[in-house]
Amino acid sequence: MPVKNLTEGPLLSFNRFKKQDFISILMNIPKWVFFFTLIGATVGSASALFLATLNWATDFRESHLWMIAFLPLAGLAIGFSYHYWGKDVVKGNNLLIEELQSPKQVIPFVMAPLIFAGTIITHLFGGSAGREGTAVQIGGAFADQLTKIFKLQAADRKIILICGISAGFASVFGTPLAGAVFGLEVFVLGSLLYSAIFPALITAIIADYACKAWGVGHTHYSIALVPQMSVINLILSLGAGIIFGLAARSFSVLNHTIAGLFGKIKYPPIRPLIGGILLVIIIYGLGNSRFIGLGIPVILESFTQQEPYDAFAIKLFLTALTLGCGFKGGEVTPLFFIGATLGSFLSFYIPLPVGLLAGMGFVAVFSGAANTPLACILMGIELFGIESSVYIALVCITAYLFSGDAGIYKSQAIGSFRKFRIKKHQFLR
Repeated sequence: MPVKNLTEGPLLSFNRFKKQDFISILMNIPKWVFFFTLIGATVGSASALFLATLNWATDFRESHLWMIAFLPLAGLAIGFSYHYWGKDVVKGNNLLIEELQSPKQVIPFVMAPLIFAGTIITHLFGGSAGREGTAVQIGGAFADQLTKIFKLQAADRKIILICGISAGFASVFGTPLAGAVFGLEVFVLGSLLYSAIFPALITAIIADYACKAWGVGHTHYSIALVPQMSVINLILSLGAGIIFGLAARSFSVLNHTIAGLFGKIKYPPIRPLIGGILLVIIIYGLGNSRFIGLGIPVILESFTQQEPYDAFAIKLFLTALTLGCGFKGGEVTPLFFIGATLGSFLSFYIPLPVGLLAGMGFVAVFSGAANTPLACILMGIELFGIESSVYIALVCITAYLFSGDAGIYKSQAIGSFRKFRIKKHQFLR
């Protein structure tokens, strides 16, 4: 059998890679190092400011719970600001995804201050929301300004946007590997732009370092016990993954349904006002603040003790209502809450350690809802350690398969790599 010449063909075309190509790459390295550093440092610093402000808002609210009564007025203020100053950016993350798929115009920079202020107000007055959407939108909005300033070509702009998204995600969670892959994976189901993985990774690392350099830390999670993999544990993990996938699907469907119902209200600022009234009634009916804001104390609790059956369902509904009616923030941390508390509850019935099931749910529900299994696998490894990697991978992929195509990002496309292909080394040309 003849040996195939590896210097021929589309993958390793060394004979056709001219000396001028090497010169082009070397000449453009300083340009891209400048872009990576500027985006990473700026977005990482913005994430540090955002996280510090968010921590202040959370602490202040918990010390002044009477503020929750003013959530409807906070919603009205957010509604007014987006209606009169942010109509072009009201789609949030979906706008970034649409621009990656079909570039039309530079994303207005007003997206960054509006989502920053809107998220802080949402948390300050007791909405149930996350923080990933804010960091990603700040990153994307800032990065895209470079397109206008430096008059970048379409392919370069796509890479710049991916770098901004990756930087925001990586710095807000302290997970540079997951952040890099999230930026590549989020906008098209079934495709991954490997040509942009190096820029995304470098920018994510710089952003994570910049955020930490400001002294802003991240929550640490740990899984106390990870049993050896066996046939029984494999089957149990697959079963848990299916449940996590169905939970992710439930959240996505409910979120879109509520958004559709509130969308029938003709005057947009009224939507979060009415939603805020409903949220206040529910929150005061619950009699505690466990399910508002990020809910990180409950997430941490899930790793050490079994949570009640309704914890994940309450958070799921409150978050879908908060975001569906027009308040601002992200979905990811609430999805962590939903997954961790659901996994913790499942330990009543599934004979796996409570911490392991909480960690599995933590990333698996996010994987199913965002349709980003690879990013979630890496996130699980970065947060919990390599010991749990097989369990994490199993549930993330299973949840992704059982969650359906309709995730939290309505603009995600189902497509092939060819449609969105950027030539290898494009970012150095």
